[in-house]
Amino acid sequence: MTAGNQRRGNRSTARVVLLDRSFEQMPVFRLSDSSDEASIDFEPTTGGRWRVMPAPGERLPGTFDQDVYVEIFRRYHDLGQPPEGSLAFTLHAFLRSMGRRVDGRTYAQLRSALTRLHRTRLESDHAYHVAGKPFNGTFSVLSALTIERRRAMERDQLGLFPALTNAEPGDARVTIATALRTNLAAGHAVAVSASRYFALSSPVARRIYRLLEFQRPAHEDGLWRVPLELLAEQLPLVQRFPSHLQRVLQPAHEMLLTAGLLQTASITRDERAWFVEYTLSRPVA
Repeated sequence: MTAGNQRRGNRSTARVVLLDRSFEQMPVFRLSDSSDEASIDFEPTTGGRWRVMPAPGERLPGTFDQDVYVEIFRRYHDLGQPPEGSLAFTLHAFLRSMGRRVDGRTYAQLRSALTRLHRTRLESDHAYHVAGKPFNGTFSVLSALTIERRRAMERDQLGLFPALTNAEPGDARVTIATALRTNLAAGHAVAVSASRYFALSSPVARRIYRLLEFQRPAHEDGLWRVPLELLAEQLPLVQRFPSHLQRVLQPAHEMLLTAGLLQTASITRDERAWFVEYTLSRPVA
């Protein structure tokens, strides 16, 4: 293999994200930033109860937080899943990797998202599984977080770079929760393509993509049929009327079809119940 091919191979590997399979079936990130829900509650079909509770005075994790979560695990995979689960990065590099504009606003968004991933309580009553066993307790995505601003001397250098004159540089160190790392180490993982994920402009499409990959092993024929109400809870969506849900899902479905992540997507009615039917494309991760 030539040096150029080796570099291309390394970049390809770096864009794979392994996510905790048990975590992926749970709703965590609000897909409507206008929602004022106090918590997210969910009962998986496999049993148990799941609840997402924000820290006092804070809101639930949202669409930006979902992207930060994926980027954290992309970096974790790229580093070979360090056993202590700690990652260090600059806020600038992290935003660039996500394809986000780097300015004072996005720095503030990133700091807030990391804080929510650290402080939001995830409560499992035998719903979430660790290494195949039901878990009863509370944890958070990040078990530790520190964010340090650069020294004044380093901030002064920003004047040399006009694109960053309004930015607030900083360094972050995060530690991924033991439960999530245990599942990845045990091979209980979902693989997604980071480049495909971040190419989707809709937060709903991004979440559906992750959920499709979670469902793939259970549907070898590539067909997944799910009650519309259950899908709305699992994403989660705040809309409850079928007509409202269809208006939210349709553009996300079109985006996934155009990206080649789905072959077909339809919403049908069977007697009194509504269902979403998907034909999955081949894995792209």
